[in-house]
Amino acid sequence: MDEITIGDVTVTRVKEFYGSVEMTPAEFLPESPEGSWDEHRGWLAPDFWNPETDECHSAIQSWLLRSEGRTILVDTGVGNHKDRPYAAVWNRLDTPYLDNLAAAGVRPEDVDVVVNTHLHIDHVGWNTRLDGRHWVPTFPNATYLMPKRDFEFWDPANEHKSVLGRGNQNVFEDSVAPVREAGLARLWDGTHRIDRNLRLDLAAGHTPGSSVLTLESGGEHAVFVGDLAHSALQIVEPDTNSAFCEDPAESRATRQQVLGRAADHNALVFPAHFGAQGAVRVERRGPKFAIKEWAGFSRLS
Repeated sequence: MDEITIGDVTVTRVKEFYGSVEMTPAEFLPESPEGSWDEHRGWLAPDFWNPETDECHSAIQSWLLRSEGRTILVDTGVGNHKDRPYAAVWNRLDTPYLDNLAAAGVRPEDVDVVVNTHLHIDHVGWNTRLDGRHWVPTFPNATYLMPKRDFEFWDPANEHKSVLGRGNQNVFEDSVAPVREAGLARLWDGTHRIDRNLRLDLAAGHTPGSSVLTLESGGEHAVFVGDLAHSALQIVEPDTNSAFCEDPAESRATRQQVLGRAADHNALVFPAHFGAQGAVRVERRGPKFAIKEWAGFSRLS
């Protein structure tokens, strides 16, 4: 089991997918400084980038937390059998995600809290599963914590325009609305305290409701940052956004703030999509940051 302990909280990595996202660095992180991928090739390849094919690699995973007797799942990936006509790499997947969750000792009915750091296609998919012809909550006993601002932004009835175009099509209908209709969704804004160890805070920019989950226990610190960084290049080049940020200026400012706090508190940073050892400690390097050390998780393959 791929697990570490932070204070009184255990953190387990649950894999759904790892591999190419079928995008080049120029497509995935179009703001990358010229030459930066080659400059950092020694540690970006092969975990984050395949130089031979010029394709970026990414993990889709959940972070499973056990805190104060409860089981908490942070982000739920892409999901199986979902129609994603404008995101071919995620269209109608069939992965052993629930088997991987079971290998960590957790059945769907054991999950007490689901945290969706934001409501993008690859963070809410396992919120629901297909039961016959209907999408039903995968975790029937859980409270699903969803950022209110994202819920409103992605609700098709509100007709908001996104940089994704149609890239998030069907996601609200099959992975968000059924949870709300089942009475399991709790919409929050600003700050939400889960327990003595865990706190959610708004960290907008990537999406209007993007959030980070801060863990403070036994004098140790960690922060689960969702899509604040898709690639480790964004640690050393923190002004670099992905192609998926709704508010680029706000996204850059939020990344600087969150990474700065993590450096000051020696906190482990858990991005949603890092392969390699999954999480990282950072240190300040002038106006930028550097990788101080990786966490103890095994490399994904």
